[in-house]
Formats: sequence, structure tokens, C-alpha cells
Amino acid sequence: MAINVPCLVAVILMYVLVLVIGVVTAKKTHKSQNSEEVMIANRSLGFGVAFFTLTATMICGGFINGTAEFAAWHGLLQTQAPLGYCFGFFISGFIFAPKLRRENYVTMFDPFQYKYGRKMGSLLIIPHLFGDVLWSATMLASLGATVAIIVDIDSTLSIIVSALVAVVYTILGGLYAVAYTDVIQLILVAVGLVVACPFALTDQNVNLNNISSTWVGEVKSGTEWVYLDTYCLLVLGGTTVQPFYQRILACKNTRVAVVSTLVAAIFSFLLTLPAAVLGLAGSAADWNSTDYTGPLPIPEERRSHILPMTLSYLVPLPVSIIGLGAISAASMSSADSCFLSIATVMTKNVYKDIFRKNASDRELMWVLRIFIVLFGTAGTVLAIKATSIYELVVLASDFMYVILFPQLVCVLWVSMTNTYGMVSSYFVALIIRILSGDPTLGIPAVIKYPMYEEETGTQLFPFRTFSMICGFVTLIVVSAITNFLFANGYFPIEYDFFSCQRQRTYQNRSNEHQKMEVKKKLLQQQDLIINGDSKQ
Repeated sequence: MAINVPCLVAVILMYVLVLVIGVVTAKKTHKSQNSEEVMIANRSLGFGVAFFTLTATMICGGFINGTAEFAAWHGLLQTQAPLGYCFGFFISGFIFAPKLRRENYVTMFDPFQYKYGRKMGSLLIIPHLFGDVLWSATMLASLGATVAIIVDIDSTLSIIVSALVAVVYTILGGLYAVAYTDVIQLILVAVGLVVACPFALTDQNVNLNNISSTWVGEVKSGTEWVYLDTYCLLVLGGTTVQPFYQRILACKNTRVAVVSTLVAAIFSFLLTLPAAVLGLAGSAADWNSTDYTGPLPIPEERRSHILPMTLSYLVPLPVSIIGLGAISAASMSSADSCFLSIATVMTKNVYKDIFRKNASDRELMWVLRIFIVLFGTAGTVLAIKATSIYELVVLASDFMYVILFPQLVCVLWVSMTNTYGMVSSYFVALIIRILSGDPTLGIPAVIKYPMYEEETGTQLFPFRTFSMICGFVTLIVVSAITNFLFANGYFPIEYDFFSCQRQRTYQNRSNEHQKMEVKKKLLQQQDLIINGDSKQ
């Protein structure tokens, strides 16, 4: 098979378009040289851009390819990610986003450092660091596989070029460039997927009767708890994503943040439907009658390529070009989000807050750019070299769910938690999750819960949610016990190594001061009303 020149030209044009938009947008950042403008766009995103960039953050290449894969080979009931992540998106916008935006944080890790201390609070960055790097690698690997199938060029070349383009415009423009390129990328995704559906479904080699008994899918008996556990992971774990909160914190105000998130959650779910339809069309196709020359039946290792195969062999060339643009755009929009997200956290929460508290904006901007290059390079190398990135991403997602979710809830709404509880919860949840095993990574289960299958090494018990609950309980119980022991003199204050009591006293005084300020404002307003009435 020769190089598909029209598709190659289309990919090059898309990259040039995205790069031009990013470079033009970057001029805004260069005018002020303000680090906050680079990290969170100076909190200036209106509803339109916020909606586009939030949706593009959700609709990534791996998300689209994964939806098509599971719909094709496991049925719609087993395609849990679209509904789970979008519902988690909805919860984040309705519950978590208003609280974080009102406090004017720069990253989602700011409240952890304010409450638990800069160094100890930064412990919670570790699972997110690995998650973002691995996720960006997955996006780039997905893009490389897609381009290799449709254009027939080396996937390594497409991975390197894609990462280079994303890194360049992210360095130049920060969140401004990422957000505005997300607009064009999301348009390409929506048009590309929707246009391809009718052509794939009506192709002469597609017979939907072949999947009449399998397209719905099923939840096998005995796996109901695992099914629910996965939904909990997707919904609640999806509320701990820094790239999402980076956009929320960049919105003009709380109302824009909430409304744009809720609309983006709905639109994100709608965009997964054409991906599922294309996957089903691919599973219903007679591949012997197409130009496909690979092994048949399609082997397990190639089943994740069902979407690019459908776009390559079951739709006309012009539509295939548009579909390729959709997947490429989706992958780039998420890769650049991950690069900027973790670089922002490392610059603000680690470099500035721990090592260089008085660093200038110019210094911080250069540090941010260096981190973008470092993490972009790491993601690119992993995408090229690693063979089991997806499984690592799943494990990283597990850690974000079992470790970060209870921590995020408590740091925002449970005022009595302290550093002792945070650290204890962190390691309890981590250890229990690791001891629960993972057959996909070859990690044996030390803790064998009820319904454990010895032959396959599979846990049918909801061990992820159980690990999360253990972390939740540990956080609250240890915090309550240590608060009681220090407050009542059972432990001398000099043994308070994390200074929790001093911090707790400071927070109480701060809260009392805020209440007094609110009372003063109310009294002033009442005086104005009374004086106004008396003058009349």
C-alpha cells in the first residue's frame, strides 16, 4: 500500500492551521509577560471559548477510539466511559467548580497546600503527574496508529510531528493558545465524525444484521459489582482532573464556569455517539470484501484500530480525510492540555511554592516552558517506545480515584481534616489498591476479596471503591483523633510535627474574621437603607 497523498496533505494542512492559530493567539501573552496569563489566561475565558475548550478536553483521541472499540467488540452496555466521564464532568461543574472558582485558585492543588502545607500538600501531585504524562502518551500513540493506518506512513514520524506542533504553540501562548486551538479542533472532530456515519452505515460491505444480537452488549452474571465499580471510577475519578479545573479557573466568573461545564458535558456525550456508531459499522463489516489486507479475523491487538480502519476502508476518500482530521485534532487537543496542565502544577505548586517563593513572572514563564518541553518529550518517548501504555493509564486513573477523590472532597468541605489524616489516607488507599492486584499488569492479588476468581486472578468485588472508602474513612478518623489528642493536651504541642494545631488556630481566626467582615457589610447596608428611608 502506497502513501495516501491526499490524506497526508490534509494532515499537513491541519497541523499548519492549528500552529498558525496558536502562534497568532500567542501575541496576547507576549504583551504582558504575566505567568498567570499563561497558566489560566488571566481568568478571561467567556462562555464560548470555555465551552469549546472544556469539550475538547473531554473528547480526546483515546476517548473516541476507545468508545468505537468497546462498542464494536463488547456492545453499548460495556461502553461505560462516555456516560461515566460525562456524568463526572457534570458533577464537577455543578459541585466542585463553583467552590474552586470562587476562591480564585490557580490549580486544583492550591487548596491542599494551603491546608496541609506546601510540601505535604504536594504529595497529591504525584499520581496526577504520572496520569497526565501517561495520558498524553496514549493520545499521541493513538494518533500515530491512526495516521499509520489511513496515510500509511511511519507512526513514529506522526507522533513526533504532532507532539512538536503541540509543544510549540503551547510554549508560545499557554492556555490562550491551547483554548483557541481547541475551538478549531473541536469543530473538526464534530464535523468529521458526524459526516462519516451515514457513509459507513450504508457501505455495501456493512451488514447490520451481523450484529443484531450483539450491538447492545450485556453485563455478565457475577460481574455486576465490577460493572458498578467501573462506573464509580469513571464518574468520581473524573472529578479529579487538573486540565478540566485549569479551564474552570480561567473562566471570567463562577457563572460562566458552571454553565459552560454543564453544556460541555452534554455536548461531549453527544459527540461520543457517532464514534460508537462507526465502531458498530466496523464490527458489522465483511472485511474480506474490502481492500483491507491485514489478518482476519481481526486479532486482539488490532481491535483498538477499528475506528481508523472504518474511516480508511468503509467511507469515501474525502470523508476519510475529514475523519482523519477529527481523530488527529482530538488527540492534539488533549495532548497539549496534559502538557500545559502538569507544567503549570510543577511551576506553581512545586517550583514557586516550595523552592522559589519570590520568583519573578519572567522566571516562572521560562520554568513553565521548560516543563512543557520536558513533559512533551516524556509523553512522546513513551508513545513511541511503550507497548502497554493503556494499562498504565488505567492504573494511574485508579490511583487518582482511590487517592485524590476523598482528598478533594475533604479539603473543600470537611474543615476538621489535617495533614496527619491526609498522609495516612494517602498511603492506606495506595497500599490497599496495590495489594488488590491487577491482572492486566501482572500484579498478583495479595488481598483476595469475596468472589475472587483463582483461575483468572480477577477480583469480582468492587475493590477500587472499597480502597477509596478506606482512604476516606482513614482521612476523617485519623484527623479527628489527632485533633482531639493535641487539643486536649494528650500529645504535647511540640510533637505536632506538621503544625496542624497552629494551622487550625489560624484557620479558625481567619474564618471568624471573614464572618465579622460579612456582619459589618450587612450592618452598613442596613444603615444605608434606614438612612435612605428616614430622608424620604
